[in-house]
Order: sequence, then C-alpha cells, then structure tokens
Amino acid sequence: MSPETAKSQETKTKLLEGALRTLTEQGIAKTSARTIAAAAGVNQGLVFYHFGSVDELLAAACRYGAERTVSRYRARFDSVASLSELLAVGREIHEQQRAGGHVALLGQLLAGAQTHETLGPATAAGLDLWIVEIEKVLRRVLAGTPLEEFVDPEGLARAVAASFVGIELYEGVDAAGASAALGALEQLGFLVGALEELGPVGQRAVRMHVRRSGRR
Repeated sequence: MSPETAKSQETKTKLLEGALRTLTEQGIAKTSARTIAAAAGVNQGLVFYHFGSVDELLAAACRYGAERTVSRYRARFDSVASLSELLAVGREIHEQQRAGGHVALLGQLLAGAQTHETLGPATAAGLDLWIVEIEKVLRRVLAGTPLEEFVDPEGLARAVAASFVGIELYEGVDAAGASAALGALEQLGFLVGALEELGPVGQRAVRMHVRRSGRR
C-alpha cells in the first residue's frame, strides 16, 4: 500500500468515526460536513472528496460502525448453547452498547432515516449483520428440539433483533419498563430450556400439540 493510499484510508476512517461521534453527541439535526470534519480533525472539503456528500458519509459510517461492533461479539455468539443464553448475551450486549453511547446512536440513525434517503437502507444493512448472527445461533440451539420444525429461524431472528431495538429506544423514556421487557424475554428462553428437558415422550407430546394447534 502506497503512503498516499494509507493516508487516504486514515482520513476516511477519521471521517467515519467523526460522523458516528457527531451523531451520538450532537444528534442528526446538528450533523453536517462542518461538525463531522471538526470531530474528525480534518478539512471540511475532505468529506465531499472522499464520500461525495454528507448523506453518503453517514450511510458509510452506519455500515462501518455496525460491522465493527458486530465483529466484536461474533465469538460470543459462537459460544451460545441455548436460547436462554442467547437472550442473556443480548442483555449483556445491550448494557455494553448503552454504556458506549450506541443506543443513542441507533436512535439518531432511525430518526435520520426519515429525512436522509441513504440512511434507511444503511441502517437496515447494519441491523442485518446482527440478524445474521442471531439466526445462526437459533438454527444451532433449536436443532433437535420440539420447536425446530415449527419455528422460522430467519423470522424469529428478526423478531428478536426488533425486540431489542424497541427495548433500547423504549429505555430512554421508561428504564424500568425496558428492564422488565428484557426479563420477560429471558423467561421465554427458560421455558424453551424446560421443553428441552422433558425427554423424548414429553417432547413428542409437545410436537403433537403444536401440530394440532397449527391445523386449526
């Protein structure tokens, strides 16, 4: 890699991180080429030189931030052995994300998606990175359980991700309610764990019941 290319990449990274920091600390309404460049410590014209527009920079920053964050937890997801553990990991990630200001960032991205055309697809793509990891865990932990043939892992992964997004935003107005919602999700995980311990006869009875319910 030539020095020029290395310097260019360094500048782009500064702008991506500056955009994320500006969104988190100042909000979408105050995010501009000037405020991002100031946060990045570079010339304002470099926003347009490297990304073409502020919206394109914000979209790239959204993808950059999501990939960086998800990659930090991939090994943790790979170690999950049950649905209840997945939900417990979700709570752990939630606490870490909140402490790092990422919940506030997500709120700003979702708000910005209403007025910045490129932010909607970029935010969805960032969330899809989480959904992919959750779906892999679900396929693994549901295999061989009574729920395997009745649950759509992709749909459930999206439901879990959407639940956590909603809880994260809800926490800003009702922290106790958000905590109760997280607790309720974990209780569902324990119920699935109880199904796994029923043994072959009990699991067969559960499958038959679900099948009959599905035909009504």
